Amino acid sequence: MKKLKITLIKSTIDRSKRQKDTVKALGLRKMNHSVVKEVSPQVQGMIEKVAHLLEVEEA
Repeated sequence: MKKLKITLIKSTIDRSKRQKDTVKALGLRKMNHSVVKEVSPQVQGMIEKVAHLLEVEEA
């Protein structure tokens, strides 16, 4: 399976609760925190919703 490295590069301050919850569901806690996730339709959908806050690269 392909894996993605997801990094939170912008703050969730002054964002909607829905966006904050999506970032939390991805496992990101604070700025510059990274997680590695396997590619799935669910993860892809979450990334698309908050793409303006994230940096995504293949791992």
